Amino acid sequence: MTKGKDAEALADQLHSAAIHLLRQLRREDDASGVSAPRLSALSVVVFGGPLTLGELARAEQVKPPTMTRIVTGLEKDGLVRRKGDTRDRRLTHIEATPKGHKVLSAGRARRVEKLASAVGQMKTRELAELRRGVQLVRDLVASMRGKPA
Repeated sequence: MTKGKDAEALADQLHSAAIHLLRQLRREDDASGVSAPRLSALSVVVFGGPLTLGELARAEQVKPPTMTRIVTGLEKDGLVRRKGDTRDRRLTHIEATPKGHKVLSAGRARRVEKLASAVGQMKTRELAELRRGVQLVRDLVASMRGKPA
C-alpha cells in the first residue's frame, strides 16, 4: 500500500472512530434536558463568548434565523442572556449565564466520567498507547488549523 493510500485508509478509520466515540458520549447529554443544537451553541458561547448572533451562527454553521430560534430557547431556559453593545446599539451580544456554565460543566463531567470508566478498564500498556494517540490527534488537529502543537 502506498503512503497516500495508507494515510487515506487511516484517516477514514480515525474519522469513523471519532464519530462513534462522540455518538456514545452524546448519550450522556440527554440528562441535561437541553437539545444537541442548543448544547452546541451554549458550548460556543461559554468557551468563546460573548458573541453576536451572527458570530454564533457562523461558528455553528447555521443561518441567523435558525440561531435566533436556538438563542431564544436558551434564553427562555435561563442559559444565556442578550446584552446590548455599548458602542453599536444595533448589535446584541449573547453571553452565558451562571446556570448555562453549570449545565455545560455538568454535561462535560458526565461525558468524561463515562469515558474514564471505559479507559480505566484498559491495561497499562494500552493506556500508554492511548496517551500517545491522544497527543498525536492533538498534533494532527493543530496542523489542520495551521498552528504548531
